[in-house]
Amino acid sequence: MSDQSQTRRSEDLPSQSLGTRRETPFTYTPSLLEAIAYTGGGSGSWVSLNALRFTSLCPVTGQPDWAEITINFLPKEKLIESKALKEYLGSFRMHGDFHEDVIRIICDDLAACIAPRYIEVLGHFDSRGSVAIWPYAQYADANDQQAQALREHRFLNYSPGCWAADPRTVR
Repeated sequence: MSDQSQTRRSEDLPSQSLGTRRETPFTYTPSLLEAIAYTGGGSGSWVSLNALRFTSLCPVTGQPDWAEITINFLPKEKLIESKALKEYLGSFRMHGDFHEDVIRIICDDLAACIAPRYIEVLGHFDSRGSVAIWPYAQYADANDQQAQALREHRFLNYSPGCWAADPRTVR
């Protein structure tokens, strides 16, 4: 085995737009989000994204808050580009805001970027002082009756971190 490093040289790294390196700020930067075309065309596909190690700062103490963020959506014409999403979520690292506001901001920014039929964002923030906070935010296209019905159903059946089963289907 060679003692030579297997690290790639900069000229070996991807050079197209989705593969380019860019400076990543560690303060909230919504402009990092990018959309790509959705080619599923009305197939009704769900897309679920899960960020296991999200961090932001407590706006009162300045201490780090850790969370798992789950994003579920029904695309219309666009998907969120995953590298851009990682950079965007990383931009919260030095951003101080309450958990509920962080989740609402993420939901609003994603809805503005990809204009989905429906989107929901769940945050499972780690316990601090023995209190875990699990905020939930959602958006549905105002002109899509199915998305509006889904929004209402998911909202009315939400329980901490998940949705209650429909009692009519539980046996």
